[in-house]
Amino acid sequence: MAMIDVINQNGQVVSSIELNDAVFGIEPNQQSLYDALKMQMAGRRQGTSATKGRSEVSGGGRKPYRQKGTGRARQGSIRATQFRGGGTVFGATQRDYSYKINKKVRRLALKSALSEKVAETSLSVLDQFEIAQPKTKSFVSILSAIKAPKKTLFVLGENEDSTNVILSGRNIPGVGFATSKSINVYDLVNANQIVMTVAAVKEVEEALA
Repeated sequence: MAMIDVINQNGQVVSSIELNDAVFGIEPNQQSLYDALKMQMAGRRQGTSATKGRSEVSGGGRKPYRQKGTGRARQGSIRATQFRGGGTVFGATQRDYSYKINKKVRRLALKSALSEKVAETSLSVLDQFEIAQPKTKSFVSILSAIKAPKKTLFVLGENEDSTNVILSGRNIPGVGFATSKSINVYDLVNANQIVMTVAAVKEVEEALA
């Protein structure tokens, strides 16, 4: 079990907590990280690009000219792919790029991402995160006190009252929020610093250990 300091919103060390090595201390599995990231990025693709084939473009219902006697190649429709205004050959069609990977691979990827952050000393633990009133100024002062860099992801417990916290920090560039149940590999890897509350740490350990 690795020990890590627990700080308050003023950046002061108030206690320490043991991190479960089964979640925060494994050897990162790069293949599972790659598979999870690839799946997430594929799921974010819109897949809305589309072209029309010869059966979808308008017009071309009548044969353009008679079959024989013109000296030209026979044609059945002016909407064939070789004509201007005709259909597109093998064009893009709307599709869903999302797919799923095994649950064990997803869990391993999450544990690998968390373990990498611990190894890089890019994970901090807050005793609690509370703001009395939604004020961006209050949130900025907390960021300064805990020395949070740009692109910081705050992970809060499911049962913690985080409404004022999210309202105060949602318009700050680079700041992201997640709960212990909604964390994902992309957000963990993309963040320069992960700040978790004690409650979130315990919930993550219960879910992944």
